[in-house]
Order: sequence, then C-alpha cells, then structure tokens
Amino acid sequence: MKLDGVRVLDLSLLLPGPHLTQTMCDHGAEVISIEPPGGEPARAFGPVKNGHTPWFRSTHRGKKSLCLNLKLPEARAVLMRLVARADVFVEAFRPGVAARLGIDYAAVSAVNPRIVYCSITAFGQSGPLRDRPAHDLSIQALAGVANLNRGTNGEPALPGMPAADMCASLTALSGILMALYRRTVTGRGDYIDISMHDATLGWTQNVVGPIFAEGRAHDIPNERGWGGRAFYNVYRTADGRYLTLSGNEHKFVESLLHGLGRPDLVALGLSAPGPQQAPLTAFLREAFGRETLEHWRHWFRDKDLCWGEVLDLKEAFAHEQAVARGMISADGEGNPHIGLPVRYAAEPGRADFRVPALNADAASVLRDAGLSDGEIAALRVSGAVPG
Repeated sequence: MKLDGVRVLDLSLLLPGPHLTQTMCDHGAEVISIEPPGGEPARAFGPVKNGHTPWFRSTHRGKKSLCLNLKLPEARAVLMRLVARADVFVEAFRPGVAARLGIDYAAVSAVNPRIVYCSITAFGQSGPLRDRPAHDLSIQALAGVANLNRGTNGEPALPGMPAADMCASLTALSGILMALYRRTVTGRGDYIDISMHDATLGWTQNVVGPIFAEGRAHDIPNERGWGGRAFYNVYRTADGRYLTLSGNEHKFVESLLHGLGRPDLVALGLSAPGPQQAPLTAFLREAFGRETLEHWRHWFRDKDLCWGEVLDLKEAFAHEQAVARGMISADGEGNPHIGLPVRYAAEPGRADFRVPALNADAASVLRDAGLSDGEIAALRVSGAVPG
C-alpha cells in the first residue's frame, strides 16, 4: 500500500487527528495510538456494539494502542524511544502543553530530525485566540460557516457535519504527505501548525465572491447557494420527504421546466439569484409537493438532471451507490465499517478491522523500541505504562 513502512505516533484524541491517522492506517501506515491513562474518550462516546463504539472503531481500526502517563518522566522517555524510529508525530494539545512536557518539535526533532511533526489546535500556535479552547461548533461559528447554515426560521442552525474537524483533518493530512514527500529530497522533516479555524476559512473559496469582489456580507436567503436560486434548493414532496435540485446550467433548467410543462419560466431560471426567482421557487415548491418522493424518483430516472433525494444517514449507507462503491462493509463479527474514499488503481488501501483494546500493544511496541521485559515491568510498576 502507498504508506507501507511509514510509522506514525498519534497523541491526538477524538476526531481531527484520529481521522487523519486512520486514513494513513487504511493505506498501510503503522499507527501507534498513544492513549492517556483513561483511554481515548471516543471509546465511550455513543452506543456500543461488540465491545466498541462505532466512533472508536471507525477511527482506530488497525491501529496499535499504547497507554502512557506523560505526566511521568519515565513515560516521556519511552515516548522519545519511539520517536527515534517514527516518521510522523501528531499531537493536539493546547499550545504550550507539548513544550511543558518536553515533547514539542524542538525536543522531538533533536532526537529524530527526519520526523514530520503536526500540531492540531483550535486556533493554531499564534494569534490572540491561540489559548482559547474550542470544539467544532465554535470554530464553525467564528469562521463564519455556521452563519451560512440557516434553518427555516432564518436563524443559524446546528450543523449536521463536523466541518471544522474534517477540514482540519484533511488539511493536516495534506500537509503531512507534502512534508513526507519533501523529506525524500532534503532528508529532513518539518513542523506543521494546523489551526481548525484556518482550515475552515481555507475551504470557503466558492462562497467568498460577495466579500472579496463587492466588499459586502452575504445576504443569506438571496445568495446562489442558500436559497436565492430555484435550481439550487430543497423541496418537500407530498409524503413529507424532500428532494434537491443542484444544477443551474442552462440545459438543466430548460430540461426540467420543459418536463414540467413550464418552458415560459426558463428565462427566470437563468436570471441572477435573489428575490426575482421567488415565483419560480414557488412553482417548483407547488409542483414537487403534488407527488411523493417515490413518484419523483421514477420521473427523474430517464432525465439528465442534477437532483437528489434527501436521505437520512442510514438510508445513505444502504443506497445502491454506496454499496456498489464499498463505502460500507462489515468485519467478521458483523460490525459495519465506513469504506475507503481514496481509491487507487494500484496499491489500493485496505481496512484492517482489528480494533485495539486499551494498551493492548504495550509489550510488543515497547519491545520493538528496544526495551527489555524488566524495563517494561518497571514502567508498569511506576504507572508510566498503566495496566
């Protein structure tokens, strides 16, 4: 696989860091999850099936688990033994914590100059908010993204996806892979400072037009992507389900309106977004509301149009497209797993469905780092390696 031979030490918890290292693990990297004495919190978040939560199973399958109490110097010494043989180091402590523990980039790169060290925090290592704690929702709020997601009452709605977490994860993954590639030329690693806030702002290229070109804030209901275009909108069907239109191109507008018997509205569908499109939106709302979602599935089947049913997530994973692409699979115990979205023709990734118990790999990881059985026993006695 693409990352065979790459060893990753992951000290992060919850979502951005574990998600990015899971992607690396699925493509061959050896990922050692360095868990705190109480374990990764995601072990206990949500319902449990066959001993693990789906959250933990989805972000830690195939990884190794080593529990270290980094408050103790013996544990930090062990970590540095691991650093000497690692390629990537991921941490998500608040700024300054790694330095206080003596495991910041300066200390780690002194042991291993080739290591790629990635810090993921809410606001990065600099700026007036660097020390403020925040999770996904607050980051989306401060990055202006939560304001774009309005409910039917016109107020900001709770987002359905952890966009800031995912932006940070994938931005960090990109940075790590670029640094690993550059290392093949220079022989040296690098330090990567990932801010969830930066990453979220960095994913807004398609919506900054009014700000950057006209110097104005968005008029949410009248903008292209949030209700100002009839052909980029959500419509209720007769059975209380929903469907979406998402194609504003001339051919799509013309095809749909001819199909619905209203070619006279084509010019309106091609007009600029805003209040002038309200009559067209009203017509489409009334038209789609006359029939059930199943009716519209059949109606759209032979038409080249950008549309989609609004499915719940259970339906989405069961959809024939997701099944055909392997985006859901099951392990030997029948536990569902999310598939791999990165698909290589050569050296495809492969999910290792084994999920580590807390500290399950302590002995093997420590022996691989050169520690004797006596040293391992002493670490357990001291509490540096709990359990």
